[in-house]
Amino acid sequence: MVCGVYHVSVNVVHVSFWPPDAAGRGGRLRTDASTGSGPAEGLTDRIRPPVVRRRGQVPPGEGSPVFGRVVSGLVLVVGLVVAPPALADSGPPTAKFPPGFLWGVSTSGFQSEGHFPDSNWTRYADRKAPGVTDPYGDSVDFLHRYPSDLKLAKGLGVNVFRTSVEWARVEPRRGHRDPKALAYYDDLVRRIKANGMRPMLTLDHWVYPGWVADQGAWDNPRTRDDWLRNARYVVDRYKGQGVIWITFNEASAYIYKELTTRPMDLGQMLKMRDALIKTHRAAYDMIHKVDPGALVSSNVAYGTALNGIFDAAMFNDVTDKLDFIGIDYYYGANLQNLTAVHSLTGEFWKIDPEPEGLYYVLKNYQRRLPHLPVYVVESGMPTDDGKPRPDGYTRTDHLRDHIYWIQRAMADGVKMMGYNYWSLTDNYEWGSYRPRFGLYTVDALTDPTLARRPTDAVPAYRSIIAHRGVPSGYVPVRAPGWCSIEDPVATCLGTTPT
Repeated sequence: MVCGVYHVSVNVVHVSFWPPDAAGRGGRLRTDASTGSGPAEGLTDRIRPPVVRRRGQVPPGEGSPVFGRVVSGLVLVVGLVVAPPALADSGPPTAKFPPGFLWGVSTSGFQSEGHFPDSNWTRYADRKAPGVTDPYGDSVDFLHRYPSDLKLAKGLGVNVFRTSVEWARVEPRRGHRDPKALAYYDDLVRRIKANGMRPMLTLDHWVYPGWVADQGAWDNPRTRDDWLRNARYVVDRYKGQGVIWITFNEASAYIYKELTTRPMDLGQMLKMRDALIKTHRAAYDMIHKVDPGALVSSNVAYGTALNGIFDAAMFNDVTDKLDFIGIDYYYGANLQNLTAVHSLTGEFWKIDPEPEGLYYVLKNYQRRLPHLPVYVVESGMPTDDGKPRPDGYTRTDHLRDHIYWIQRAMADGVKMMGYNYWSLTDNYEWGSYRPRFGLYTVDALTDPTLARRPTDAVPAYRSIIAHRGVPSGYVPVRAPGWCSIEDPVATCLGTTPT
């Protein structure tokens, strides 16, 4: 799930020039000549036309509060210059994923469940807050279709299913827990496990009850106590079941989304930041007390804003309260591709993906926290309402290219723990159904049956999991860009390894 500038990884995408072949063609997949091994099932020899990188103008913003837009611009600029480099070594993706690697899919309760009780986000949707263009409706009705959706996930071969236990559904009124909601989550967790998957449960995916909004949300110190009380109840209910716990989804992006969706000044933003840090730290200790041996983290929305401004203020304050580094990666940039500016207006489908940026993200965080394993908690590509990208780059291409760069990172020493694709199905992307990330696409606004239709990436992901990665002869369809903004001297002069 994406949000504003928080997936514009322009500050650490250190890439070298990788020229096309003599005919000017882009990447291709070929048989490994040294071993004679062919491509994995579902991967065919092909040579693609060049992938054209578009450079459109930034569309005008629509309705964001002035302060939020100013912050958006500032973090984008600051992020261009502040992050430390993470230089790459060259070489093929020789590292296969180990047998115990965690393959998963991600979603969130609010974005997929539908039939949602009073909350901050149902209110934002109802009043058409800045950035909201579509009504929430019933989303993709995961609340009633989860048994069949879990079967779809099982069919991919994944062993992790990530979703959120929504506070607003569990406790719609202060002190009152909804028995129907609890029965739903009980059965959801049971079925996740019955389908051979491990639950990854997020305690806060940007949504809180309406009564919490009425008391001032994170401006009110009482919210921290209320949040921890609910979290303790949820953790106690599902302890001992192998749950991987995520406290806050993308804490910095959480702040940013609140900033651009409701009236919020700098003081409130800083107060929310401090509250989330303190709450995560307390939750980490609480979870380990209640559910000994559980894994706990808070995933990082990697991008310019995070590294440029909030990283030092937030991530560095919780590094001693993480069991793994959780990374959400979507976009990057270099001088051939500055389309990440489209994130400022929410037109994510206009951004040209930078798969190689994930390599530098993984290397950078592993360098900073060498004792922790790394988990890509979210990664995916949106299309414009399900239409093919104009440049011909497919969801399959995007998935394989990112897996390739993860394998490169593993070969260069990154301790990878898991990878989740965002998302299993299309869902409500914080005000709009237009950005479609799903492995299975759903016409939420026009199809009353909400049919799940597989995209081209379904067999591709299934094959990647079955064969523990892309084959050694794989060459990414989208070649790395030239002249990284993060390290212009080395990459613009062509001094980095190719």
